[in-house]
Amino acid sequence: MSDLYTDVTLRHLTFTIRQFAAGVSLAALALSLTACDGPRPRRTTTFDEESTAPYQSEVQEVFGAAVAILIDTSKSMREEAPGDGRPKADVAREALEAMFDATESLIAKRPDFAVKVGIYNFSSHARTVLPMQPFDRAAIRDALARVPRPGGGTAIGEAMLTARPDLYRAGVFRKYLLVVTDGENTSGRSPDQVAREIFQKSEQGVGIYFVAFDTSADRFAFLKQVRGDVMGAGNGPELRKALDEIYQGRILAEAATLGEREPESR
Repeated sequence: MSDLYTDVTLRHLTFTIRQFAAGVSLAALALSLTACDGPRPRRTTTFDEESTAPYQSEVQEVFGAAVAILIDTSKSMREEAPGDGRPKADVAREALEAMFDATESLIAKRPDFAVKVGIYNFSSHARTVLPMQPFDRAAIRDALARVPRPGGGTAIGEAMLTARPDLYRAGVFRKYLLVVTDGENTSGRSPDQVAREIFQKSEQGVGIYFVAFDTSADRFAFLKQVRGDVMGAGNGPELRKALDEIYQGRILAEAATLGEREPESR
């Protein structure tokens, strides 16, 4: 009886040990496979700054133009505009509001052509004032009135980075950045670096224009290398003229002319 009991006990013990060993083997195999695979790759987003892949639209696109207006609200914009007793910020806001007259004219002539506008300001940081949306003169007027008062540094490159994804969510083929600034970049990534990145990853699909207000346009000479442009403006009237030439004479004219077909590389 004792020998039979011992034999049964040993067989149960052996079975248990084998089950345990099998479990350990399976666990070890799973760990081994995980180690071979490495960490699970993180899903790459459309606008991963570390990726070299081209930007891709997140929505279906139609003919039209999306324009991101980037407004300098750094401390220096408190200073009086040359030949005008008002701060440069007030003069710039007035010029920008007048600039949008051209949009109403285009829409009246081409109601089939979508125009979308986003407004952003930048000082030491960038901020969205008006999210990218179909042109609405009342909403734009309200947004320009809500642009913060000047103060802080000048984060031009960061503002470009903030606006860029919105262009690719706008749902239109033509995409533009229009920057109004009175000084050089002092915070965050440089506009030179960001412009080159956008030029490359957008496959030349984003037009970049600057207006250098009461500062040297030579600061932004790099724009020529990314098929963009810069115009200088020494005072209020010159600012209005420069904005009209870039916005109406280039952006809207190009978008409406080329908008009959899907854009290739610029």
